[in-house]
Amino acid sequence: MMADKKRVHNKVFHSEALEGLIIKGIGGFYYVEAADTVYTCIARGKFRKQKVTPYAGDHVKIFVDDDKTGYIDEIADRKNYLFRPPVANIDRLFIISSIVEPSPDTQIIDKSIAVAELKGVEPILIITKTDMNDADTIEWIYSKAGIKVVSVSSVTNEGIGEVGELLQGCISAFTGNSGVGKSTLLNAIFPNFDIKTAEISQKLGRGKHTTRDVELYKIGENAYVADTPGFSSFDSESNELIDKDNLVFGFREFESYLGKCKFTSCSHTCEKGCEILRAVNEGEITKSRHESYKAIYNEVKDIKPWQTNRNV
Repeated sequence: MMADKKRVHNKVFHSEALEGLIIKGIGGFYYVEAADTVYTCIARGKFRKQKVTPYAGDHVKIFVDDDKTGYIDEIADRKNYLFRPPVANIDRLFIISSIVEPSPDTQIIDKSIAVAELKGVEPILIITKTDMNDADTIEWIYSKAGIKVVSVSSVTNEGIGEVGELLQGCISAFTGNSGVGKSTLLNAIFPNFDIKTAEISQKLGRGKHTTRDVELYKIGENAYVADTPGFSSFDSESNELIDKDNLVFGFREFESYLGKCKFTSCSHTCEKGCEILRAVNEGEITKSRHESYKAIYNEVKDIKPWQTNRNV
């Protein structure tokens, strides 16, 4: 009988590892979905020595016992990770902006898009409250840049089904300023979703609540959405101290012009002979996107390459 068991710290575990997904971590315990069951696990000490912290979204191998507890033995290589919210292997970042109250802030939108692009996450822009005003201008800016844009209204249900489809088959997180309608959107897509607006506000760190725990909620086959603070407080500053030389790759519409400037050291902000500036002047690239690029470039131009390295 003991041949198919293994003993660790005086506990007996099944010797066959299970592959699973961390859906939540809190207080040193990790809840891993594996084989249609959620197991409560601890992480092996080797991860602390390696300065690796398990994140929600990590694919792991675990050993478990009969009371649905166990330990994490391996963490698979991540394709990406975010620091705030602390979540790994995100497929899509939904950037929520309302067309009114508050009006769109293109620089915030563009910074979120740039971080997503540099992390290998697909950015999708959701424009809310379109029953109150048309979103033609903002749709044109981002569609021209090659970004997927969906206009939605919880009043008319415009776009609700499309966002629901985009959430399927992937791990997603949400970002957007307060008041843009994130929770209203989610409630419209998932009427039985069990995260209420008040609970979300508490988890954001308002008042006495300061938790930054992330939970992945299963919304379909191989589909998860990150609970707060992913819904609201995606922190672009903490997620990526962007190297100024890499920033250009956060603006996908610049790509076809790279390598064509007069000077190889071109920053694409003000130089003569810059092909990107020419494209802006001739309407091939929108002025709004380039203004955001210049603003972010000026923010990050003094960051040293060593400062962009992180241990997780």
